[in-house]
Amino acid sequence: MAMLETRKLTKRFGGLTAVNGVDLSVEERMITALIGPNGSGKTTYFNLLTGVYPPNEGNIFFNQENLTGLKPGVIARRGISRTFQNIQLFQRLTVLENVMVAQDLHCHATVMGVYFRTPAVVKEEREVREKARSLIDLVGLKGMEGQESRNLPYGAQRLLEVARALATRPRLLLLDEPAAGMNMSESGELMSLIRKIRDMGITVLLVEHDMRVVMGISDRVAVLNFGQKIAEGTPEEVKQNPDVIRAYLGKGKKRA
Repeated sequence: MAMLETRKLTKRFGGLTAVNGVDLSVEERMITALIGPNGSGKTTYFNLLTGVYPPNEGNIFFNQENLTGLKPGVIARRGISRTFQNIQLFQRLTVLENVMVAQDLHCHATVMGVYFRTPAVVKEEREVREKARSLIDLVGLKGMEGQESRNLPYGAQRLLEVARALATRPRLLLLDEPAAGMNMSESGELMSLIRKIRDMGITVLLVEHDMRVVMGISDRVAVLNFGQKIAEGTPEEVKQNPDVIRAYLGKGKKRA
């Protein structure tokens, strides 16, 4: 049974169809990659999954529940979290504060409880801080807790986004170009982290242009081109698919 399934998912912007009737299934506890040339609709597809855009047609099912048309906050509470192609951190908050804030989704403290510092609030705050530290350690940022996120190197900011997404307790994690701007060493560490996340029982769907990352960690790969799914299969199957080769290299360049 698929954890995530989209059926005929379609999004139009005026006369442009950015996502065109996409059927896709993501199996539980697997790493699935969504690839395609620039402008093929990958990030728009993520925005549909997370409620940023409502679809014009089609449906989104998560654990057999129809999420179509729900707001982003509701979808996040259902267990879907994401990172962004353009980093979206709280620049003036520290690393620790960024991860703590993300846990607010599941906190129970009331205004009065915070004001009077009740035992329940103190206990919850301690647990939130401890969880944040464990996630910071998980992504490899231990020792940077007190730094403002804007002062981190680019690769570390990417990892902080992953930690913040994990803080929302997702069952499905969407990673939008997590290796963008990373060098080979950093992307290798990222691959290890994504495998570790999968081994924690979290399903991963990622958009990525770095084919070394895609082919190195993915269980399944789906390919979009001009908003349509043109291929799906194992990394080896997709790599040899003539439609995929044409999409990336252009018609008549298969030999290249």
